[in-house]
Amino acid sequence: MEKNLVESFLDFLQKDKKLSDNTLQSYNRDIKLYCNYLEENNLDPVKTSEEDLTEYLEALKENGKAVSTVSRNLASLRSFYQYLYRTKVVSEDPTVNLESPKIERKLPKVLTSEQVELLLEQPKCVDLKGYRDKAMLELVYATGIRVTELISLNISDVNIENGYIKCAGKTKERIIPIGTLAVNALKEYIDKSRNILLKDENDQALFVNVNGHRLTRQGFWKIIKQYKTQANIDIDITPHTLRHSFAVHLLENGAELRAIQEMLGHSDISSTQVYAQIGQNRIKDVYMKSHPRA
Repeated sequence: MEKNLVESFLDFLQKDKKLSDNTLQSYNRDIKLYCNYLEENNLDPVKTSEEDLTEYLEALKENGKAVSTVSRNLASLRSFYQYLYRTKVVSEDPTVNLESPKIERKLPKVLTSEQVELLLEQPKCVDLKGYRDKAMLELVYATGIRVTELISLNISDVNIENGYIKCAGKTKERIIPIGTLAVNALKEYIDKSRNILLKDENDQALFVNVNGHRLTRQGFWKIIKQYKTQANIDIDITPHTLRHSFAVHLLENGAELRAIQEMLGHSDISSTQVYAQIGQNRIKDVYMKSHPRA
């Protein structure tokens, strides 16, 4: 495949679509994999047919690629050929009639309320790191924000007095309320820890590492793992687990699905509905374990 076609496509995604670096890298990997296949089989990208693409997707499956990976590759190629069609590089889009393989959607793991309490009790407010970690864990569980959103927060995004944060999500900014415990933890961190940890007093980052710079995703991941081990919680926990738990626990306590969708920043309600399914499964488990005639 001509190199400039791929470069112009990626440039379009970056400048016009404003995609994140992670998403761009994913597109880049998928298109490069496709390029290698075309080269090995002496195929021309501009003359690629629907049959050629079907064979490529089958080759991915035969090479042991997961259904989700094949589906993502097709999505990348669909975007690529739509771009080539719009820019009149190809006269037809060969991906139009291709169907994505069906992915069996796995339900996300969630913590029980007791496990969440145990996890949140682990950071001890006896040093700078303890105040920070307590505030972060309380805030994630109180709001359900994503890890990227957490580490991107600035000090100006927090309104302690009125109890809410401003969060710049994937599509739009949203205002999320925070409860008393999270407010108190944030206030203590800001008053007693942040300014001491901060390397540059002009830095706007809300959460900073021990070197005084904005905390990274990897840094927060390590923090979660550390406290999970301390709490002796026997299921695997990722930073997203608290987000999932936030949603399920709200549902279990009567919150409306639409309100949870707004707080999570889901553009499509179907993304939020998965939590209702988890709630139903948990009720069934309780019934099967508890009812004398189950």
